[in-house]
Amino acid sequence: MDIVIDRITAATPALARFIAAHHAEMAGTAPPESQHALPLEGLLKPGVRLFAASEDGRPVATGALAVVADGHEELKSMRTDPRLRGQGHGRAMLAFLIDDARGRGIRRLSLETGADDFFAPARMMYTRFGFTECEPFGSYLPDPLSTFMTLSLVRSARPDAR
Repeated sequence: MDIVIDRITAATPALARFIAAHHAEMAGTAPPESQHALPLEGLLKPGVRLFAASEDGRPVATGALAVVADGHEELKSMRTDPRLRGQGHGRAMLAFLIDDARGRGIRRLSLETGADDFFAPARMMYTRFGFTECEPFGSYLPDPLSTFMTLSLVRSARPDAR
């Protein structure tokens, strides 16, 4: 599968719908105070690098990197179109984001994802890429509805995540 991933610096109607669907999909997984997805405006702010994979002009996967601290970024807004899940788009996006961060000298990537069964496939994918569970980071507080994970990028290479 060849997908092209581009950095996004401006909103489009298709991207707005894709991100809105991301928020809608997560609405039933936790109460609002335990949902940490950024709105599109937040994904386009300085300090956040938003990327999208598109097919026929429509987004099919997204991912972003947001600054936590010097040398530490957070993975945000990982989403694959539900009709395309299991086809490698999420793995391709995650590999791209890790390579982007590593190429810019970022030493650590962390993420917050849900603890609900809905998020089990995502947690499994992150684990395959070498992420391990960790304590809350940045401004996060402990939350039984969240799983926090981190990956050191100072290792020589990322594991094969097939």
